[in-house]
Amino acid sequence: MTHLIPDCEAGYARRCLLLATAACVMAGVWPPQSAQAAVSDIGDAINKAGRQRMLSQRMAKAYCQLGLGLVPEQSRKILTVSQQLFASQLVELTAFAPTPDIRQTYDELGRLWQPYRTLLEGKPGRDEARRVAALSEDVLRSAHLATTQLELHAGTSVGRLINIAGRQRMLSQRMAKFYMLRQWGISSAEMDNEAQIAQREFTSALAALEAAPENTAAVKDDLELARAQWVFFGQALRQQGAAGALNPVHATDVATTSERLLEVMDRVTGRYAALSAATAPAPARKR
Repeated sequence: MTHLIPDCEAGYARRCLLLATAACVMAGVWPPQSAQAAVSDIGDAINKAGRQRMLSQRMAKAYCQLGLGLVPEQSRKILTVSQQLFASQLVELTAFAPTPDIRQTYDELGRLWQPYRTLLEGKPGRDEARRVAALSEDVLRSAHLATTQLELHAGTSVGRLINIAGRQRMLSQRMAKFYMLRQWGISSAEMDNEAQIAQREFTSALAALEAAPENTAAVKDDLELARAQWVFFGQALRQQGAAGALNPVHATDVATTSERLLEVMDRVTGRYAALSAATAPAPARKR
C-alpha cells in the first residue's frame, strides 16, 4: 500500500490549500455585494428561491448570536444583509413566478415575512428568540415549497442539482441555528432531533452531489472544499455542551465555520445555475 502515500499527501496538501483560500473569504460578510440582478431564468430562480430557505435560518442564527454576545459586529452585519437580501429576492421571485400556484406560494411567503422581519429588527431577547425560532420554521416551509415548485416547473436534472446544492446552504445555517438556540438555553427534544436530521441530510446530499455526472472540474473542486469545511464544521458542532452553558470559543467556531461552509455551497449552487443557463434550449424564433 506504500504506493498510495504520495497521492494521499498530494490530496492533503490540496485540501490545505483550498481551506487556506476559503479562510480569506471571512474578511467580509457573505455575500460580498448585496445588490442582486433580477431573476434571469429558471435556474437562477431556483438558486434564489433556495437562498430564501437559507436566509430564513441564517437570520435566526445571527439573531441568537447577537443575543449571546457572539462576534456582535459581524452578527449584526449578517442579520442586516440577510434581511435586505431576503426582501429584495422576494420581490424578484414574486414577479418572476411562472405559474399561479407559485405566485400564490410567494404571496403567502410575503405574509409570513412581515411579522418575522419585525421581530428580527427588535432587541434580541430569550423570549423573543423562541418566537424567532418558530417563525423561522414557518418561513422555511413556505420558501422550500416555492423552491420545489420551481424545480418541478424546470423539469431538468440540473434544476434538481441546483435545489439540492441550495438546500445544503440552508442546512449549514439550520444546524448553526439550533446550536445557538441551545446555547441560549432554548432547547427541546424536537429541536435536538431536527439538528441530528440536518446533519444526516447534509452528509447524504453532499455525497449525492459529488456523484453527479453533470459536475464540471470547477464544481468538483468546490465540492472537495465543501467536504473539508464540513469536517471542521462537524467538529465545531460536536463541542456543544449542556443547554444554556455557553462556551464562547466553541460557539464562535460554529459561527465562523457555518459561514465558510455557506460561502462555498453558495458558489456550488451558482455554478449549477450557470450550467442550467448554458444548457437551456434557445428560445424559438418568431416567424
